[in-house]
Amino acid sequence: MPTIAELKTRREALAASRSSGVARVSYDGKTVDYRSLAEIDRAIEVLDREIATAEGRKIVRQVRVITSKGL
Repeated sequence: MPTIAELKTRREALAASRSSGVARVSYDGKTVDYRSLAEIDRAIEVLDREIATAEGRKIVRQVRVITSKGL
């Protein structure tokens, strides 16, 4: 299992490539080619979950909205 620092390094590399529009990411001497920005976004989400798990946090991805018509 990678350390939190390694996971954060990978996430930073992905975020930098996402913002520049480049689909190739290099970190720790490894290179990964992504097909689309959506694939990079999914990889960032996976890393966010792994980082949160390693730090003992939960990521909340669901928001419930309750409304009423005021009747």
